[in-house]
Amino acid sequence: MAGTRPGGVTLVAVLAWISGAVNIVAGILLLIAALMAPDALWLGLIQLALGIITIVVSIGLLRGSNGARIVVTVVFVLNLISAVFVIFSQQAQVWSGIVSGVVVLIGLVLLWTRRANAFFQV
Repeated sequence: MAGTRPGGVTLVAVLAWISGAVNIVAGILLLIAALMAPDALWLGLIQLALGIITIVVSIGLLRGSNGARIVVTVVFVLNLISAVFVIFSQQAQVWSGIVSGVVVLIGLVLLWTRRANAFFQV
C-alpha cells in the first residue's frame, strides 16, 4: 500500500460493507422465512453468501487490495449495464436507472483516480 487511502476509496468500501451487511440481514430473514416457505431457503443462502463476499471485498478495498478493486469494478460495470437496460426497457423506472447509473459511474471514478491508483499500487 503506497500512501494514505483516498477518501473516495474509503467511501466506496464503506458503502460496499453496508451493502454486504444488508445482504446478510436479508439472508437471515429469508432463512427464517424458509420455515414457512421452503422456496426461500436457497434465496436466503445466496443472499447470505453474497453479503459475506461483499464484506470481504470491502475489507480488501480498505487494505489496498488491487484484486478487490478489480472485483468491484467488474460488479460496477455489470450494474451500469443493468442500469442502461432499465433506462431503455422499463419506462416506469427510468429515473431509478439513471440514479443507479450515476452512482455506479461515481464509484468507478473514485476507484480509478490518480490517488486511488497510487494507493492500489498500479
